[in-house]
Amino acid sequence: MRSLDTNVLARFYCDDPQDPGAKRQRPIARRIVLESQSLYVPISVVLELEWLMRGFYETDRAQVCGVLDHLLGMPHVTVDKWEAVKDAVDLHRRGVDFADAPHWACSKGCDSLITFDRRFAKLLQGPDAIPAVSAAR
Repeated sequence: MRSLDTNVLARFYCDDPQDPGAKRQRPIARRIVLESQSLYVPISVVLELEWLMRGFYETDRAQVCGVLDHLLGMPHVTVDKWEAVKDAVDLHRRGVDFADAPHWACSKGCDSLITFDRRFAKLLQGPDAIPAVSAAR
């Protein structure tokens, strides 16, 4: 199994026709991702990929979620903390910042998640929010 860095996934998913390096690297990234027998993607790479798509490429939320769904659905790709990343993508669709979503998704064995971010806490209210999220006071 080989592990992937963010830049390989960025070249695979993001077209950047103005960048000559990207133009050269994109076919290589496509070959690596599509032809490798097994690949591993650390959760830190998933977080950085979302940040790059949103911040640099200005990709909208729906497209980012589509890319992450695609990545999660590739049978030869093992995504670190797959279930937490899937839950984070679902939360992101509901309006939670993607950077915050894995905090909650990776805290499922806890009684609660405490934050100063009131918006985050408000988005994760209700009986299905396990763990409960509460704003620190």
